[in-house]
Amino acid sequence: MGLDEIKKGNIVKILKLNAQGRLLYKLLDMGFVNGASIEIIREAPLYDPMELKIQNYHITLRKSEAKLIEVEMI
Repeated sequence: MGLDEIKKGNIVKILKLNAQGRLLYKLLDMGFVNGASIEIIREAPLYDPMELKIQNYHITLRKSEAKLIEVEMI
């Protein structure tokens, strides 16, 4: 399941990153590594972008980028 499908208030664990090139390195630098837990804080009124909490900081991610992150529910 992709991170873009998860709704507000849920906590998930990263399984795999399907990004390539610059985007992959950008996500890794922001802490999106296998096994990291992510909490969905809120979504914009039109559901894009979404605010996430990962490794004790908040980050905003576009749905198109979130789609590339495979997760499972905790």
